[in-house]
Amino acid sequence: MTMHTRQSLEERESRELAAYGQRAGEARVRVHAEDEHPYRTAFHRDRDRIIHCSAFRRLEYKTQVFVNHFGDYYRTRLTHTMEVTQIARTVARALGLNEDLTETVALAHDLGHGPFGHTGEDALAEAMQDHGGFEHNSQALRIVDVLECKYPDFAGLNLTDPVRRSLLKHGKERVGLEAQTVDASDRIAYNSHDIDDGLKSGILDEAALSETALWREAAAKIDVRSDETRRFHTVRCMINAAVTDLLESSLERLRDVAPGNAEEARSCGRRLIAPSDEMARKQKELSQFLYENFYNEYRVRRMRVKAQGYLKRMFRALVDDPGLLAPVDRARAERDGTERAVCDTIAGMTDREALIEYRRLFEPEGDFPLPA
Repeated sequence: MTMHTRQSLEERESRELAAYGQRAGEARVRVHAEDEHPYRTAFHRDRDRIIHCSAFRRLEYKTQVFVNHFGDYYRTRLTHTMEVTQIARTVARALGLNEDLTETVALAHDLGHGPFGHTGEDALAEAMQDHGGFEHNSQALRIVDVLECKYPDFAGLNLTDPVRRSLLKHGKERVGLEAQTVDASDRIAYNSHDIDDGLKSGILDEAALSETALWREAAAKIDVRSDETRRFHTVRCMINAAVTDLLESSLERLRDVAPGNAEEARSCGRRLIAPSDEMARKQKELSQFLYENFYNEYRVRRMRVKAQGYLKRMFRALVDDPGLLAPVDRARAERDGTERAVCDTIAGMTDREALIEYRRLFEPEGDFPLPA
């Protein structure tokens, strides 16, 4: 009987990964030096640190489109993260990338989102436009570098450099193939599950969706009478088509560039893990359809307007009177500035926490019937 040690796992990676896959043994650099673990690679440890951090647990009660109390069926940031992770691991495995790094980045990719979905990000970005800005990828890096306090000798989670760099995947930083995989998987996941949620809520219908090529082509392959089953398999078919295209298109790019290692792949000057031009066009068409018919549908828009108002009013009140902040947040305000500390506080809230905090601040009964 054999137990796999960290060294044997790293040796197996060297044998089995494609040349351009990121090796864990070559990515041990952390801001603060730590001893290596006897039977976990660097990326195993990073993944576990993310799963056990407070920001990851809060994803369960942060929304995608619908505010959390709208219903228990609809996607949250946590279920979205799980769907992205599943797709990303499939792609990484097929292309010979590092599955552990890919999973780690996928699990962490939405840590920086505030309450109320993209509406929350828009509200915080507007509030912080003269104070350093707010963007959820940068906030994710701030969470893992500064805000999570788990260790006695340093702030943050002390993740490896490839993971930290990957969290800025939408920014100007060069990112590796594993981060590109998560980025592409993210788009496949949210387009697909937003359709599912839109149909379940009754805001979208199949006739309207037939205007888009991705839905129309997938629906033509499904011969099921039950509405719910037909919709499920149509969405499933859409995901399969998008993932298959992503694999085939990415493999063609990888063969064309032929990077000899992870650094060459990162430095080649273009995305190598990406859909074909035709699939990208179809995804853009679907995104535009969802923007016009789902995200801006009047009931969803009403929720968004209310949520934006809640966050802006809370931000202003806490900035104007930092004495309203909890002691730990006041200490951060003294260190990083009031606006940044207030932004961190609000961005860390779940939908439910934001609603409770709003009532505590502005409604007379706020401190009484609601749980602490």
